[in-house]
Amino acid sequence: MWALRRASHPLKNHRFSISILRVHSPKPDWSCFGDNAGIVESCQATSGRYPSLERSYCSTSLTHRLSMGSRLLSSQPGAESSGEEEEDAFSELEEPVSTKAVQKVDSADESEDELVSEPELSADEDAEKASQNEFDLPENEMESTKKKSRKRATSKLFEAINSASGLSVHQILDKWVEDGKEINREEISLAMFNFRKRRIYGKALLLSEWLDSSKRLDPTEGDYASRLDLIAKVRGLPKAESFFNKIPESFRGELVHRSLLANYVTASNVTKAEETFNKMRDRGFSPQSFSFNQLLLLYKRLDKKKIADVLLLMEKENVKPTMLTYRLLIDTKGQSNDITGMEKIVDAMKAEGIKPDIGTQALLAKHYASSGLIEKAKAVLKEMEGGDLKKHWWACQSLLPLYADIGEADEVERVWKVCEPNPRLEECIAAIEAWGKLKKIPEAEAIFERMSKTWKVSSKHYTVLLKVYASNKMLAKGKDLVKRMADSGCRIGPFTWDSIVKLYVEAGEVEKADSVLTKASQQNQMKPMFSSYMSLLDHYAKRGDVHNTEKILYRMRQSGYTSRIRQYQCLLNAYAKGKVPAYGIRERLKVEGITPTRSMESQLAQIDPFRKTLVSDLLD
Repeated sequence: MWALRRASHPLKNHRFSISILRVHSPKPDWSCFGDNAGIVESCQATSGRYPSLERSYCSTSLTHRLSMGSRLLSSQPGAESSGEEEEDAFSELEEPVSTKAVQKVDSADESEDELVSEPELSADEDAEKASQNEFDLPENEMESTKKKSRKRATSKLFEAINSASGLSVHQILDKWVEDGKEINREEISLAMFNFRKRRIYGKALLLSEWLDSSKRLDPTEGDYASRLDLIAKVRGLPKAESFFNKIPESFRGELVHRSLLANYVTASNVTKAEETFNKMRDRGFSPQSFSFNQLLLLYKRLDKKKIADVLLLMEKENVKPTMLTYRLLIDTKGQSNDITGMEKIVDAMKAEGIKPDIGTQALLAKHYASSGLIEKAKAVLKEMEGGDLKKHWWACQSLLPLYADIGEADEVERVWKVCEPNPRLEECIAAIEAWGKLKKIPEAEAIFERMSKTWKVSSKHYTVLLKVYASNKMLAKGKDLVKRMADSGCRIGPFTWDSIVKLYVEAGEVEKADSVLTKASQQNQMKPMFSSYMSLLDHYAKRGDVHNTEKILYRMRQSGYTSRIRQYQCLLNAYAKGKVPAYGIRERLKVEGITPTRSMESQLAQIDPFRKTLVSDLLD
């Protein structure tokens, strides 16, 4: 089962142990999970407590090897979620939607709401989105739910709430009851499913609050968990924590804690995520792949050295790897350009009887392409087609941008011709993205115009074309498209700001991008995306502009983003490029809990105001 551990080469003579297991073994080489990975220290157990993730060194000799190929973890992006399946961590917290209730609906319902809380997408979107799909379903329900998710599910209650104008959600629901329409668990579940799928979290939260105040249904732990998640998304984690403390003790079970853990991971709050993880064990909750996958997702983003610790804990608790676990590890290996290790993980996955799904195959193709292994990427893409693309039409959405990644314009055209007679909205979006990557702007524009005539497009659909203009440095066209968005009445939020920022940055107008982001966030009182700040941070750093780099870093902290290695790599780069000494920078890193990588160490030496050189030694 744990074939993954053989994917890396073990090191000789390292010492560590997991005392609770009495197992002594050398650490696999996890260098692909971060610079200076060093020794993977043990996860030390304390009395009656789940092994914490704090590290400690032991003096026990290690006589046999554990190799990272025969063992894997448990598992979810969509990453974009290949994300593609579902972008919300708690779409399934409510009761499962019945098969009867699932039906196709017109994509015109893809409307947005003024209370939408648009989640942050990280650089490793594909694996992370995928990780958000399996959170709340028992293993035996997973397959049937995935089949259902291929269809669009809607409900009359959702349509009534989402289409009404001039009335509050509470007024709509009161009228619904007055008209003698039924409020039952299935209808509520289906409405919540639709709100979450479209990221209309504000209205979903108001629906949840109305249910609580009206006492129409007896509350379940899933109701509290779902509401906590919605509060975190719409009103922030402090409000969610306050709500958590008010939940009756009898309902404060594993689902509620999982909801809290997932939101701490989303916020990259390592301390609170680890505290919640340990608290769940203290309360006697049985180990679940969900919790371990959340830690993997967190450490994949912030501290890859700890991934090995999580794998050892999973092994100790006999928690089997899930699709999400494999996908996260595959993505981590791929990002580290460790193709051999990535392939061994895939082999281990297959050995466990888990067949890579479309999202995992897309992830493999992406990493093969980025590593220049074009033939291997093509082989995976052909496998995704399943021999007859018309019968495997759901693969088109992933195939279009992936063929574009390897520069296969003819293949993009062939796949699009399969979709063209009756394309879905998602396929149109994927085709626009693909043609944009191939710099075929007229083709991308033609599909957008067709899409806008067929469906009621929202700002997120405009943003797809806006990104094409940004990546191709077409500032004038980008400005015109933004004006068209505004004239059409589209809500312009953080996703659109992100594209506008990148549009100006790619055109070399970094200061204008900075000004736009500042004004937008001040006027709308909404949190810009992490990637928006990073676009500015990267370009200021490349210029050696220490003042503005520090300014953006400060604004990110003010917006609630925790410090990550990447931010401080940019900061050190700014000081090095600007040839400015950085006083107290090591102390800052220590306070932030950031361990410098090898490359950062060389930068730190370069910008050390007290460093000694041959000339300075002579002069002294």
